[in-house]
Amino acid sequence: QVQLVESGGGLVQAGGSLRLSCAASGRTFSSYTMGWFRQAPGKERDFVATISLSGSYTDYADSVKGRFTISRDNAKNTVYLQMNALKPEDTAVYYCAARFSAILTTTPNTYTYWGQGTQVTVSS
Repeated sequence: QVQLVESGGGLVQAGGSLRLSCAASGRTFSSYTMGWFRQAPGKERDFVATISLSGSYTDYADSVKGRFTISRDNAKNTVYLQMNALKPEDTAVYYCAARFSAILTTTPNTYTYWGQGTQVTVSS
């Protein structure tokens, strides 16, 4: 069982930056591929970024490539999402997720554990 708690969301102007954090419980954090997803009102939950067990491999949605960076600190059981050059269309609830596998995936239903989400609002 893994419990995930996101933090770092808030209100920011377009062009600004935020860093989201996701703290995980348990002793086997390094055994979980981690991902970030987001869901805007009335829309499906979309993939944002994922990172491998060691942090050596990452994958991003096209819409955030070059602006967002996912990273992890296995010693702190934490995964991060650095978001730069934010746009109003980035406004959503952001969720971190974990899957007990070494394979990176972008599909929400392949992730087993989810946090409660943190709101990110980007004003124009």
